[in-house]
Amino acid sequence: MIIILYCSVALIAIAFTILVVYVARTLKSLHITLDSVSKTLVGLERQLDGVTKETTILLHKTNELAEDIQQKSESLNGVVDAVKGIGTSVRGFNDSIQNINQNVEQKLVHNQDKIAQVLQYSKMFFNIRDQWKARRAAENGIKVKVKAH
Repeated sequence: MIIILYCSVALIAIAFTILVVYVARTLKSLHITLDSVSKTLVGLERQLDGVTKETTILLHKTNELAEDIQQKSESLNGVVDAVKGIGTSVRGFNDSIQNINQNVEQKLVHNQDKIAQVLQYSKMFFNIRDQWKARRAAENGIKVKVKAH
């Protein structure tokens, strides 16, 4: 019975040794895998640092552009106000011209009879003048052609 006991202990020792060898191989394989993962993470960390720096630079440039656009927008507000003022001035000028035009039309309509009389008087005056010139020329012996008005 002792031999069985010794054989059992020897068998357990061999099994334990085989188990230890396989566990050691598995741990070594796991160690290699973890080293590879560690190297990959170090590379990712470097890349992430580069991306972070580029993102920071882009963010600063974006902020500068936003400030520049804000300043230009504020300076354009003055131009827009000036153009608005010019539009208001032109509108006022047009209103004044329309008022003057209406006043002239009203005065023309109101004084139409007087204007017609002035035109008749001026026509009559030119006729009298032409007749006077013709008589004067006839007295001097010069022929003058009388214009019809």
